[in-house]
Amino acid sequence: MAELNVRQRLEEAEGRLYPWAARSASSRGRLVAEEHCPLRTDFQRDRDRIIFSSAFRRLKHKTQVFIAPLGDHYVTRLTHTIEVSQIGRTISRALNLNEDLTEAIALGHDLGHTPFGHMGEMTLNELLPDGFRHYQQSLRVVDFIENKGRGLNLTWEVRDGILNHSKGDLDILEDGWNNVSTVEGQVVKMADLVAYINHDIEDSIRAGVISQSDLPASTMKMLGKTNSQRINTLVTDIVLNSAAAMEKAEKDQPLIVMSNAILEAANELREFLFERVYRPSLKTEEVARARDIILLAFNYFMHHPEEMPAEFNLRNEAVERRVADYIAGMTDSYATLIVRRLNDVKIL
Repeated sequence: MAELNVRQRLEEAEGRLYPWAARSASSRGRLVAEEHCPLRTDFQRDRDRIIFSSAFRRLKHKTQVFIAPLGDHYVTRLTHTIEVSQIGRTISRALNLNEDLTEAIALGHDLGHTPFGHMGEMTLNELLPDGFRHYQQSLRVVDFIENKGRGLNLTWEVRDGILNHSKGDLDILEDGWNNVSTVEGQVVKMADLVAYINHDIEDSIRAGVISQSDLPASTMKMLGKTNSQRINTLVTDIVLNSAAAMEKAEKDQPLIVMSNAILEAANELREFLFERVYRPSLKTEEVARARDIILLAFNYFMHHPEEMPAEFNLRNEAVERRVADYIAGMTDSYATLIVRRLNDVKIL
């Protein structure tokens, strides 16, 4: 009996995906060539490598928006990542795209986020001569840092999606939005947005930062008053309009899109969150303490890099880059513990 190769059967099944979809058998490959798995496609293998990574596990103790919230139901980087994966898979499945690639990108997209949310990112950005961006750090994690400095050796398509998932200050679908090379990467970019503008509303209300009545009335009327209603409205609109866009699209055009009315409402809701939640949240006492922790840890390890784990001293890079890699990988609680220990022995 001929040896059963499950991977080849799965790759053949990918032939029935939409023409715009990525195929694992046609991947542009890995940084280092390696034998294929007989049971999984290359994209499935990437997904599994990310899930079993240390960086992925640490996301459960990293801040999404609110630092050290008093409650068990606030979103963390890990629960946010799982939500992005679920929304992305739903969209990809509905559009007959490569669900495995979408899932791998989604699960890896925030691996480079620092402790203490965006304040950690902003602080390291000030400290490094070349700056610090979490999406670039996510790529460093999978290429150089994870697996004791050996990296995960992911496929080009997953790495591209991780690197280009961030929206920055762009409005949704503004010029420059479509800088990701696969349709599945575009799906994750949109799924990330759908996830955070909805769960951050819930967390903000839970934290008493805003109330339900503060939400823009016109936006709530368009998208829905509850989290589930808004997600359903957004995802349904994305699927319907993206299906139409892919039927007539030309190369380099955004394929994962929204209707004009839903797009306007989503942008309005996103701007509301920046004005009422994200920017004000950077001015709290907890955030100031978090900034001090990052600064103290960075200063100490700049002068004592030999005290970092060995894998952070293997690469021939500037010491500040290696220190930033170490600190960016810390959880909120570990960064706090490290600085407390240094203070206890009067090192700082």
